[in-house]
Amino acid sequence: MTSPDITTVSSRDNPLLKDLRRLAQDPGAYRKLGKVWLEGDHLCRAARERGVRPAIAVFTESYWGVQEAQWRGYARKTVLLPDALLHGVSGLESPAPMGFVIDTPAPPEIQPTAPTIVLDRLQDAGNVGSILRSGAAFGFQQVIALKGTAALWAPKVLRAGMGAHFGLRLIESAAPEVLDALQLPLLATSSHGGQWLHEAHAQKSLPNPCAWLMGHEGQGVSPELQQRATQLIRIAQPGGEESLNVAAAAAICLHASAAVSLRSP
Repeated sequence: MTSPDITTVSSRDNPLLKDLRRLAQDPGAYRKLGKVWLEGDHLCRAARERGVRPAIAVFTESYWGVQEAQWRGYARKTVLLPDALLHGVSGLESPAPMGFVIDTPAPPEIQPTAPTIVLDRLQDAGNVGSILRSGAAFGFQQVIALKGTAALWAPKVLRAGMGAHFGLRLIESAAPEVLDALQLPLLATSSHGGQWLHEAHAQKSLPNPCAWLMGHEGQGVSPELQQRATQLIRIAQPGGEESLNVAAAAAICLHASAAVSLRSP
């Protein structure tokens, strides 16, 4: 014990270390433990900028030695670990020297008129995190992940999101019926039908705000969701590829929506 709010842990069998290993390596552990592990300086600073105060801040002893002034007193509890001990927790090839443990955020209520992204059974954590990052960058405020979508607070999604989580309302494991609460046009991406995105933008027929429906990597938006859609949209691919990666398609569509909002009257 170094001070009332700073603890040094030296045993790899410490209960905190066991929890951190689970949170770092099991995508669904945050649901079971009620806690999320934010690994690395970038994610921790992104959380701090949004006013998130961690339950526990964890540092290697060497990193704390040079960064103490920046972080002392910020978390409710600070834990210092030998460098090798924290590196053993990490799921990264290059382990980070710090991390936060935060309480798993309570699911918010759906905002009916907030610009929204709906994720329909997306499987790849990198795709999901990338879409969250694009959504935050292009002014979307809410993400509804339907059942079957990768866990939004899983470590790989957090890393791909690069801090976007803390600027978005995130609803996960939702049933399609929750979309009835949205008071927005629903735009479904399609690889084979609907209006061309560039034409919709040129003709000023792209609604804003709206909710974009982004579908499963292989199957696309489900027929059930397509029936709910106000409009089907496809992206021109003059290079002739069959389809785009869903994260790339999402970035193109979300940017098009942002361009509508920025267009001069």
